[in-house]
Amino acid sequence: MTKVLIATDKPFAPVAVNGIREIVEAQGYELVLLEKYTSQDELIAAVADVDAMIIRSDKATKEVIEAAKNLKVIVRAGAGYDNIDLAACTAHNVVAMNTPGQNSNAVAELAFGMMVYMARNFFNGKSGSELKGKKIGIHAYGNVGQNVGRIARGFGMEVYAFDPFMTDEQIKNAGATPLHSAEEMYKMCQYISLHIPATEQTKKSINYDLLKDMPKGAVLVNTARKEVIDEEGLAKLMEERADFHYITDIAPDCDCFSKFEGRFFATPKKMGAQTEEANVNAGLAAARQIVNFIEKGDEKFRVNK
Repeated sequence: MTKVLIATDKPFAPVAVNGIREIVEAQGYELVLLEKYTSQDELIAAVADVDAMIIRSDKATKEVIEAAKNLKVIVRAGAGYDNIDLAACTAHNVVAMNTPGQNSNAVAELAFGMMVYMARNFFNGKSGSELKGKKIGIHAYGNVGQNVGRIARGFGMEVYAFDPFMTDEQIKNAGATPLHSAEEMYKMCQYISLHIPATEQTKKSINYDLLKDMPKGAVLVNTARKEVIDEEGLAKLMEERADFHYITDIAPDCDCFSKFEGRFFATPKKMGAQTEEANVNAGLAAARQIVNFIEKGDEKFRVNK
């Protein structure tokens, strides 16, 4: 019998687990649930005899992949997949997938919740500012970025986007004004919303030199990955510019931001996809992708070579 493991230290909503169970058990598969585990050893033990696995922020390391002798497919219920060792998957003939677009609205809504929170001075009773009429630059205009653009237009913001993997026509059709370099966008826009993945090319690419020319009252919004930020460079800039603000869904490694009271905010843990709707969307998509792969060989959302 095909065995599917849900391994998550951030549990899915019960309705999502029930939906996943219905999908996989309809095929005669067995569903196994590993929630709130406290060590990687527990995960390694749990994968010993599974054919497929659904994870969230859990680390699918080389050791995990090697321990899963029967594993054929692993699906990250979400867009980012830097928590999967893709090389190990390829070496062991495991197909790795993500579920792009399923968490996009949830992440975009959080980005705007944090923007409003910052613009209104953390709701401390003092006069703040409005988002209407401000320029927002969206760095990477994929599923999340386009949802940010949709919400921004509703706020009456001017929406710009830079994405080297999209044509001007695609960006225009998705409701934003295309720009042709990150430097151009950062110089123009008071608000920047980050949606780039953490790759060898992007890690620490959001640095002092890129950020220093942002307009007065600049606000950097990060719901992507902490690794894309050059934290020391950003802290240096915030020391020099009392008008610069940073809000993030990923707590920094550097303990150098807490001193910027009123200009810095980080969520207690990564919360972009932490809605019941996103849980359900991503979980069900992951289950369907596993079934389609095992039954039909469908590799549409494969992310490893």
